Amino acid sequence: MRDFALETKQRVQFIKDLVASAGAAGIVYGNSGGKDSALVGILCKMACENTVGLIMPCGSRRNYAIDRADAEAVARQYNIEARVVDLSETKAALAGTLHTATELTPSALANIAPRLRMAALYAVAASENRLVAGTGNRSEIYLGYFTKWGDGACDFNVIADLTANEVWDFLRYLGAPDFLLSKPPSAGLFDGQTDEEELGLSYRSIDSFLLRGKAGIHEREIMEKLHHTTEHKRHLPIFYPGREQLESK
Repeated sequence: MRDFALETKQRVQFIKDLVASAGAAGIVYGNSGGKDSALVGILCKMACENTVGLIMPCGSRRNYAIDRADAEAVARQYNIEARVVDLSETKAALAGTLHTATELTPSALANIAPRLRMAALYAVAASENRLVAGTGNRSEIYLGYFTKWGDGACDFNVIADLTANEVWDFLRYLGAPDFLLSKPPSAGLFDGQTDEEELGLSYRSIDSFLLRGKAGIHEREIMEKLHHTTEHKRHLPIFYPGREQLESK
């Protein structure tokens, strides 16, 4: 049986050590109203009193309604400071300016939001000497289901080894509210979007593949293709090797 008490202690200590070694005054993370961000926020708050969650609506009606309400409710329950940064006008202004250079695809337009959110997080972090906590889980990371230099960017990630369902189990242990546990996973990039519908996969099947290597032929093909085509997302930029390295070959 999984020892969540021990895991909590170890993850909290991991965060404490990082904050201390960086000489940081606190932590900031994106409080989206979802499960991943909730678990990150709870663990960070347990490790560092000076933890702030930014709620960042960015154009989607869902951002202003259920997501914001859920984010605020979780923050209240676990005594986490919450601040609201409305990025909707910023996104609209940037999209309008970019139309002078190119015709934005729906994907490019949707990915503006997570990149703006990360810019906001790092602006707060730089101004207040905070570390930025990432909120991506193992399932998303394996499939590349995140925005490069958006929600994939961070100073540390304390849940990167946990699959989506393991995050849910962890939240149950920590007493998370039912509305959060039953909420369909969604990046909230546009109204009506859900992760599983967009991926064409259930998190249960993804996690079964990652933890036990079990998956149907069609599901396995989808996952392996996504993992392969998004490999670049899981690495730092590729640099030209330089004269010294080339001459040594």
